[in-house]
Amino acid sequence: MKKENKVLKDLQKAFNTGVSFMLPAVVVGGIFLAIALATGKATDSGMEITSPFMQNLNDLGAAGFAMMIPLLSGYIAHSLAGKPALAPAMILGFVANNPIGSGQIKTGFLGAMIMGVAVGYFVRWCKTWKVPATIRTIMPILIVPVVTTFVLGMLYIYVIAVPIGAAMDWLVEVLGRMQGGSAIVLGLIIGAMTAVDMGGPINKTATAFTLALMSEGIYAPNGAHRIAVAIPPLAMAISTFIDRKKYTSEDRDLGISALFMGLIGITEGAIPFAVKDMKRVLPAIIIGSAIGGALGMANGVEALVPHGGLIILPVVNGKLWYVISMLVGTLVSVAILHFTKPNIEELKAE
Repeated sequence: MKKENKVLKDLQKAFNTGVSFMLPAVVVGGIFLAIALATGKATDSGMEITSPFMQNLNDLGAAGFAMMIPLLSGYIAHSLAGKPALAPAMILGFVANNPIGSGQIKTGFLGAMIMGVAVGYFVRWCKTWKVPATIRTIMPILIVPVVTTFVLGMLYIYVIAVPIGAAMDWLVEVLGRMQGGSAIVLGLIIGAMTAVDMGGPINKTATAFTLALMSEGIYAPNGAHRIAVAIPPLAMAISTFIDRKKYTSEDRDLGISALFMGLIGITEGAIPFAVKDMKRVLPAIIIGSAIGGALGMANGVEALVPHGGLIILPVVNGKLWYVISMLVGTLVSVAILHFTKPNIEELKAE
């Protein structure tokens, strides 16, 4: 029992460490993207930024977001096993967040967290190896990083990523059969998929499905998806504003950044909150996004561009229901968080 408690404490500390090092990248990326996209115009291919200066700012923001997941994975592993684990976990976090292998599979922040933990425990094991003194000096800078990256990288590409890719293909097939009479159910599913991994493979599967339907002139599923992408960050932002005792000062500051990200439809703004408290945050944002998506589908909301948030309101059919659906979904998530998330003092006492 004590060993189990130690493992859980180690993991909790690791996730908190990963989040704290990731936060600056999230804030920089989110604020720069929000400012840049706010100056753009909605087109068939998404938000188009016309100013060269704002495009440069957008690229800086995108770089912040690209660094976010490797930092999370790297510092989860660093917390568990020290410096030798940092580089392999950052590399594998980057790999998890980008398409790789013959199926070009991406597992997003959930895959990166898994790889961070795997690297941490693998490197801990490597540190127990009995090696000659001459080799011991190069273990942390050469042997451990190379062996860890190779072994776990191959395991990820050939074992972990394969079933995930198969599951994504199955999901697209199921969604493709759910048009027409199943509109509300389809909205629920698209909304839930959008929130469950916030920019990861399940979210991207929903995106791919809605884009495919857009090419056929069917815009309602995209409406549901674009309502849902805004709900997780908006819900977390509002929750930090009204339930201040449930969040650290760091979280409350992040809530401001999450608000901007929600307004421009960047779901990833909720990731730091989910990593720190997955069992309460994920159900809340999944249910809220599902309800928002279902309301959008039920009321015929259509988003005519592949982007989300209130920033695209001018190119939405059914503007009132677009806003109402987003607001209702957000408030549902906020309410769930209010009743399930304990105050910081209670959490420390636990």
